[in-house]
Amino acid sequence: MDSTSKPTFDPKEHQHLRYNPLRDSWVLVSAHRMKRPWKGQVEKPPEDNTPRHDPNNPLCPGSVRANGEVNPEYDSTFMFDNDFPALQPDAPDPGSDHHPLFQSKAARGVCKVMCFHPWSDITLPLMQPAEIRKVIDKWADLIVELGAEYTWVQIFENKGAMMGCSNPHPHCQVWASNFLPNEAALAERCQRDFLQKHGEPLLVQYARMEAQAQERVVVENEHWLVVVPYWATWPFQTLLLPRRHVFRLPDLTAQERDSLASIMKRLLTKYDNLFEVSFPYSMGWHGAPTGSHLQEDMSHWQLHAHYYPPLLRSATIRKFMVGYEMLANEQRDLTPEQAADQLRKLGEEHYKMKKTEGDGGMEN
Repeated sequence: MDSTSKPTFDPKEHQHLRYNPLRDSWVLVSAHRMKRPWKGQVEKPPEDNTPRHDPNNPLCPGSVRANGEVNPEYDSTFMFDNDFPALQPDAPDPGSDHHPLFQSKAARGVCKVMCFHPWSDITLPLMQPAEIRKVIDKWADLIVELGAEYTWVQIFENKGAMMGCSNPHPHCQVWASNFLPNEAALAERCQRDFLQKHGEPLLVQYARMEAQAQERVVVENEHWLVVVPYWATWPFQTLLLPRRHVFRLPDLTAQERDSLASIMKRLLTKYDNLFEVSFPYSMGWHGAPTGSHLQEDMSHWQLHAHYYPPLLRSATIRKFMVGYEMLANEQRDLTPEQAADQLRKLGEEHYKMKKTEGDGGMEN
């Protein structure tokens, strides 16, 4: 090759920037860094000996929580007010007469905990689709209930100790606030601007283009699409999108909810199968704001869920968002296309089911 000629760009070999239209920010992709030997921190594999029921676990049926209340002997989902809430409905107003550099304003809301299942030794990918459907229905009910009063209702799940989960029992949290949180406000602005400039909702157009290209699709069905987004930051980050234009979870039809339960189980099974471990992640739903916004035109919004898993090379090596990522720019170590290809090729039978088939399978 002529020494003066330029090399042909290869996204797997050459660093480059990718634009995230949901956050109006850029991600540095440096896939060639996966070649470097790892001599950094190695995590302990998560323990796989969680008892099905522990009377000392405050999330189990019949257990006593920190405030002295006794959980019912529930057999499906179970909801209660967080005993240590970050938001309370009656917090006093700090006032607004402050210097521009020292501003504050009122923050009010409620925090709830929702258990997915009475067993502590089960996770969403090991639950039956009908059980996951009950979780989805409860999520939708919460958006209606809390969204009648509060501007934003954030449903999120932190799975695994690596993501700060302090209790192995399958559960999520729901925080409702009288303000639009930073990430929601950013998504609101970006989606509104995109519709005004391009005449179509951002994520409606994006889902259609990804479905056509197939390059970053992980799983799909009639109503839903899961992709590793073109702008992904975390190694195996995924974006769950409806094919139809939908504002909020309560707007989903019965068939769409069944399909959602199915595709969640398929995606999370692939996650667990990647390194044969209960895959840690933080996930959450973003839909159109609620409260006073229920009466506004929200046609720029599209319902979606984010999954942010930290694992990179194995069950014990994670991606750290430190240094450059905190002080300069988000950066990832393999291309979204490589990540999607790895996930797409994985089977949809959970590795634990394979290991127990000889013993008659899991009891559920």
